[in-house]
Amino acid sequence: MDSPAAATDDAALRSRLDELEARLAQEAQKLRAVQGIAAALGTTLNLNTLLTLIMDNVTALLDADRSTLYLVSDDGAELWSKIMTGNDLKEIRLRIGEGIAGWVAQSGETVNIPEAYADTRFNQDVDRRTGYRTRSILCMPMRNNLGRTVGVVQVLNKQGERPFTEADESLLALLAAQAAISIENSKLYLSVISKNVELLETQEKLEHKMKDLDLLFEIEKEINAAADLDELLGRLLQRAMDLLETDAGSILLYDEHKGDLYFRTALGRHGETIKHIRLREGEGIAGWVARRREAAIVNAPAKDARWNRAVAERVGYVPRNILCVPLVAAAEDEPLGSFELLSKRGLRRFDADDLKLLTLMAGQASRAIRLARAKEERLKEGRLAAIGQMLSGVLHDIKTPMTIISGYAQLMALVEDPAQRRDYADQVQRQFEVMGAMTREVLAFARGESNLLIRKVYLHKWLADVEAHLRQEFAGQGVELIVEPRYTGVAFFDETKLYRVVHNLARNAAEAMPHGGTFRLTVAAQGDRLVLTFADTGRGIPPELEGHLFEAFVTAGKKGGTGLGLAMVRKIVEEHQGEVAYTTAQDRGTTFVVSLPLERPAAEVAGADAGTAATATA
Repeated sequence: MDSPAAATDDAALRSRLDELEARLAQEAQKLRAVQGIAAALGTTLNLNTLLTLIMDNVTALLDADRSTLYLVSDDGAELWSKIMTGNDLKEIRLRIGEGIAGWVAQSGETVNIPEAYADTRFNQDVDRRTGYRTRSILCMPMRNNLGRTVGVVQVLNKQGERPFTEADESLLALLAAQAAISIENSKLYLSVISKNVELLETQEKLEHKMKDLDLLFEIEKEINAAADLDELLGRLLQRAMDLLETDAGSILLYDEHKGDLYFRTALGRHGETIKHIRLREGEGIAGWVARRREAAIVNAPAKDARWNRAVAERVGYVPRNILCVPLVAAAEDEPLGSFELLSKRGLRRFDADDLKLLTLMAGQASRAIRLARAKEERLKEGRLAAIGQMLSGVLHDIKTPMTIISGYAQLMALVEDPAQRRDYADQVQRQFEVMGAMTREVLAFARGESNLLIRKVYLHKWLADVEAHLRQEFAGQGVELIVEPRYTGVAFFDETKLYRVVHNLARNAAEAMPHGGTFRLTVAAQGDRLVLTFADTGRGIPPELEGHLFEAFVTAGKKGGTGLGLAMVRKIVEEHQGEVAYTTAQDRGTTFVVSLPLERPAAEVAGADAGTAATATA
């Protein structure tokens, strides 16, 4: 039979075993909880979910009232917490070094405080703001695999008003290490996701830019393919209607003279009808957009005060919705008009993307309008300049026959012989005919017309007239005239026009010899060609005119020059199916060689055989 002392020892031993078994079961429970936390942490990378999961388990395992997990901000200046267990969810921000959590983040040391209000580091303002009473605190840093503090975990108020133990510290250190790794993984995941989102956004923007560039390229092709402004605007309007899928559209421009808007281009079932309508400045949505230079999306026109119902009723078409953007002269920011699309198909509404696309196309349309108007202005100025130059050329060219007329008139005053006077009168009459032919010839040249009167010419007589006229022209200029008629038979050409060739080349030669010189005209037959050679001893042709000598309005800057003479020489020669060439040397003179068919051109023979007039009269 056991003694009382032995019974007491057995009871104590059993009690001790029960206590150990209870502690072992508790530790096993904690271990399972830690393993469950580790497993749970691997199931999510969402930071908010992760922080909630960590703090719920920390609070339960440490038998605490609540816990808070602070993360170090990206700039390292603050601690912030979004997740708090307890009754409330509030965000708290602390500066590094502020309060217990801030001190732990700054020092990297663990803090276990039995009585918070007895510690000077404790910031009582948080309790005052939240209405919470803090007693005991266990706070330690969370470090990543590089040893850098990424956050702070803080546990408050051990249940039963007990202080936190060393065992609590060990358990929290284990949980903090796991939490730090999970938080770093979550941040890395979120960073990758953010980068992917940025890449996708960048890719989307790049795709939009590429679409815009493709559209601009297509529009540029449309502009280059158009023959005039109306065709160009029509192409742009049709493309806009196709891209935005609308039933109708129009481009309105300001009439600078009348001060209103007119429909320059309109497409759709009522396009032709609306072209006859004009809008007062600011009238209707299109007028409002043009005057204000602001775009408008009107998805309910009937409810918009700017909409002009009278125009819709006159045309017999009521649009479901309207998208309109201004056309603007970029440099002056002056309004050109407006570009509008009507009735998006499928009962859809116009949106910001439609506005962006139409604005892009309106910019190209505005540029095309500006270029077309500038080109038109240049053409007007060019035509006026050309008319002025041609008139100058006519007046200048008439000087020669007027000089000859003056010479014959003076001779008539000196002779008494009636026959001689009649001969001089005939020469005067011929010069008047020459002046008339000159005028018609310049006008025909300006219009690009070709009127030849090909007929049989007896060269000996023609050359005699040419020599007489040239001597009159060269009189008093110190120019020696030499005519060498190596062929004096018959040729076929427009006598008056070829005289014009001789006249222009002789006049140029005289101007190239301001101090006198020699002008030699040689007429010869080479095979089936009539060759006229004009040689002078002047200054030669300036190098800057090489390659451009026979172009219209090209001159070496000589006083009174128009640049039409040699251009007309080439035109007349080519009309005769001939060729003209030259050689020149500085201060040694220039030689022009004109080669014409000796016989009547084949086309003229065919025309004569058919019994029709060979050419129009000059």
